[in-house]
Formats: sequence, structure tokens, C-alpha cells
Amino acid sequence: MDQGALKTPSKPISTKIVSNTPGRLRLRVAQGDRQSRKMHIITSVLEAQPSVSQVRTNIHHGSILIKHSGKKGSLENVLATLHDIGIIFGDISQGSTEAAVSLSIAVVDLNRRVELATDGVVDLRFFFPLGLSMLAVRQLLVQGLQLEVIPWYLLAWYAFDSFIKLNEIHQPLLSSESR
Repeated sequence: MDQGALKTPSKPISTKIVSNTPGRLRLRVAQGDRQSRKMHIITSVLEAQPSVSQVRTNIHHGSILIKHSGKKGSLENVLATLHDIGIIFGDISQGSTEAAVSLSIAVVDLNRRVELATDGVVDLRFFFPLGLSMLAVRQLLVQGLQLEVIPWYLLAWYAFDSFIKLNEIHQPLLSSESR
């Protein structure tokens, strides 16, 4: 098996963590890296790890399901192995255009600047829903309960929904020591 080809990749393999539960990790591989050879090598390297019990791939969807022991340190070992073979984690999208990538970079940069300006107290994940909430209140005060172009309740829903989605709370994993 030519595992050395992925240990020093000329181009990193972009992936996104789709799901992470105790003992189970699901990744999505970027469209351009969904090649049978690459996926097979990733599977072989992961299956050689003692803490990994099963690896399933779906090349068409770019999905890699990794079942590991779930014990302390096993997830870190899996992530370190993935990093060693050239896997990078980030937000991947299907068929990103240059304009979409540029806009994403600009928003990330703006978010970083807002966070620095407020000493990490708030960022765009707070200001965006706040702005929509203020628009909802304005629409309610100006137009009342009329169902016109952009009704207040729609803006209120978007404010609530975006706040929840942008500020997901991740529960810490319970270790065997704390049970």
C-alpha cells in the first residue's frame, strides 16, 4: 500500500467534521478530493489504528464514518492521524466560486475584527441576530401586524433561528472518571 503518498501530500485534503459523538466521527470530504484511491488510503491508515474499530466510506457523498473506542484520547489520536496524512478541517462547500470564497474570507475577516474590537465579548454571531431583531421591532412599530413585504414575525424568526444556529452549545464529553 502506498501510504507515503498521503503522508506528504502535495495538496491537503479538505474535510469538514459533520458529526462528532462519543466513539463516532463523521467527515465530509471536499468534492475535488473524492477519489477512490485517496479514500482507500485514508481508510487503510485509519483501520491500522488500535483505537479505531471501523471505517466506512461513501465516495459519491464524500462521507467517512469512523468508529473509535471513545476512551480518553482516542478521538485526539484519530484527529492526529488524519492530520498526519494531510487532512485539513474547515468549512467546505460544494463547487465554491471565486466570488463565494472571497465573500467568505471577507466575512471571516470582518468577524475577527469585530471580535478584536470588543475584546472577544461579541462577534458577528451576536450582531447579525441583534440587527434582525431590531428590524423586526421596527417593522412591528411602523407597520403593525400587517402582512406586507417583510413582516416583523419573519424577521423575528430569522433573528431567533440564526442566533441558535450560530451559537450552538456543545456539551462537554463525559469522561469515565466523572461518571
